[in-house]
Amino acid sequence: MLRKIGRLFVIKTKFEAFLIIYGLATGAAERGVNYLEQYPGTGGYLLFACCPVAVFMAGARILDSLERERADFHG
Repeated sequence: MLRKIGRLFVIKTKFEAFLIIYGLATGAAERGVNYLEQYPGTGGYLLFACCPVAVFMAGARILDSLERERADFHG
């Protein structure tokens, strides 16, 4: 039973990966806007810039792991 529930949290397709990346990006943009409100000026802009960069890195890792898993499975 736990195995079935655990499989719900496994990313199986690129579509699922892109949905997760979209959700991460939406949250990062919201956090960046909050940083701009809390820290006006250069510091806020730097923190805002860090948020999407973290999503880009996480998204690349998710997509790379999907492709690597598919290559291991088929190769």
